[in-house]
Amino acid sequence: MRIAYLFSRYPVVSQTFVDTEILALERMGVELELYSIYPPPTSFRHGHAARMKAPIHYAPSQRVLKLLEEDAKISGRWPKELVDSHDRKYGEEYKAPLRARNALYFADLFKARGITHFHVHFANRAAHTALFLKAIGGLPFSMSTHGQDYMVDLGNHDLLREICRESVFVANETSWSTGELRKLCPDSEDKMLRVFNGMDLSNFQECKPGTQNGVARIVSTGRLIEFKGFHHLISACAKLNAKGVKFDCEIIGEGPLRNHLHSMIEASGLGGIVRLTGSLPQEEVFQRLKGADIFALPCVVDEKGASDVFPTVILEAMASARPIVSTRLAGVPEQIVDGETGFICEPDDVAGLATALEKLLESPEMRVQFGLAGQRRLCEEFAVDNTVRILHAQYEKFIKPAEPAPKREAGIAFLIHEWPTAERHETELRQLGEAFPNCRAYAVHSAAVEAPNTWRKTLPHLDFVPDGMVIEGEWQQERALARQIETWRGEFGQKLASETFLQHARYALYLRQWIKRDGIRHLHAASSREFLVAWILYKLCGVTISVSLEEKAVFPAAVLTRIFRDTKGLRIASQKIADALELTPGKGKEKLPQPFTLIQKTSRAFEKEWIEKLGAWSAEKPAT
Repeated sequence: MRIAYLFSRYPVVSQTFVDTEILALERMGVELELYSIYPPPTSFRHGHAARMKAPIHYAPSQRVLKLLEEDAKISGRWPKELVDSHDRKYGEEYKAPLRARNALYFADLFKARGITHFHVHFANRAAHTALFLKAIGGLPFSMSTHGQDYMVDLGNHDLLREICRESVFVANETSWSTGELRKLCPDSEDKMLRVFNGMDLSNFQECKPGTQNGVARIVSTGRLIEFKGFHHLISACAKLNAKGVKFDCEIIGEGPLRNHLHSMIEASGLGGIVRLTGSLPQEEVFQRLKGADIFALPCVVDEKGASDVFPTVILEAMASARPIVSTRLAGVPEQIVDGETGFICEPDDVAGLATALEKLLESPEMRVQFGLAGQRRLCEEFAVDNTVRILHAQYEKFIKPAEPAPKREAGIAFLIHEWPTAERHETELRQLGEAFPNCRAYAVHSAAVEAPNTWRKTLPHLDFVPDGMVIEGEWQQERALARQIETWRGEFGQKLASETFLQHARYALYLRQWIKRDGIRHLHAASSREFLVAWILYKLCGVTISVSLEEKAVFPAAVLTRIFRDTKGLRIASQKIADALELTPGKGKEKLPQPFTLIQKTSRAFEKEWIEKLGAWSAEKPAT
């Protein structure tokens, strides 16, 4: 079974429940591919991301997507009636043309990848885009809702009803939200089902109730936003401190309220008692939960009407065998059994919150009893291997059988710094497309300039390197491989700045997955600017490399000379450059194999001889 997951933005640090679901489905044999309209907000990655098999595809910049819109209008693919209808019904602020542009891109990509069904997490911009994707590509979709998405983010119940009508089923994370959606979307009532967010119990196998803390510790975690209720937790801590109750409190997370919460802590005289830790990887959060005595999350409804619906952190605390204190809000009572696994207070009741915390702080026996009961409940009700079976059954019911993801055998790829690019590079790229119809072109950046209409013929061959947050996230996640690459910097002595090398290394580390995906055996660098990235990919992937070297290279001669040793072919701008780099046959100082060198006969196109050489190199078996 193959499924595409479409997100507005992925990954997001706080949405670990999505990752848990993905990993569980992969364990069940489901082949997943992830698609994100926008890049992640930070480069932060949880450790479990390295276990995911699913590739992640990102949409290119809006400048590129607008070209697709123009072409679609010419070819008749532009969904004008649907765009106009959404502008009339929901207003231009819902950006129907933007949703249609995104859908055009993903419709083509889904077709190329053999996708027959896609699932949208969150009733937000991605769900709106799904309507256009279905209209353009004819693909069915399903959706998961999570609370704030349909309650606040989407902002229009009529649009929500349309999305639910067009989806094949709607998974809601609680019984409470399932009921709410049935009320809001009565025409789609029979499509609604409850699918709890599940927990991977393997992360908590050694969790036991009770701690060795001399002073009992309260832990809370989440984004520092209003509806998490951290301001009430600080106020409750102030009441406990005023009564002389001994404890300490740690709030893990980042967000816009950090400065306000810090000021509250200082004003309440809680410095050294309550601390804001900042964001931590999920694995470290688990360790903090294991070291806690109590977990607290006093959720509220914020001024926009948003609230937590089914906080994953409560499940994590239950898995850690910790008693919970939270509020009677949305799906929280479906998680906590009041007086058995924790205490449920009323939202905004600071006094009640302080009383519940004090009961647990004063009774280690109650903490152990509640912790064990919560852990048992979690195993029975919220283990992901059980909760995800409901979702898997829906996929089996609605998804048509699909072939495995088609493997590209492009053979050759063209590496350019940006697109639109120099005219000579565009000419070369068009030549490659004609000579090698399956070839790929990797653009590190999408330029801010307008692309001439004639250049758009190269768009089907192009892939754009995603946002820097994605690149940095990959670099930080692949630390062992990154450290290995860093050792290669020493091969260039002092002639290459470390900052320059590391920048190119990051691009190469990310591109290695495209090299494998596309079956690339030879990589041609459009100029010296891309040559270092190509060389690192040669070291990483065993691809052969070549370059078109311009009159004024961006790297010193000593750097280029080192890379030449591992290069199949050099296309040099002039004999003068070849002489300066000592590439003329017989003039080399070292007895090293010389790359094939061709002095350009034209500045605007590849020579026939060069095209033949590229074909021969791309047919060679990559080194291992």
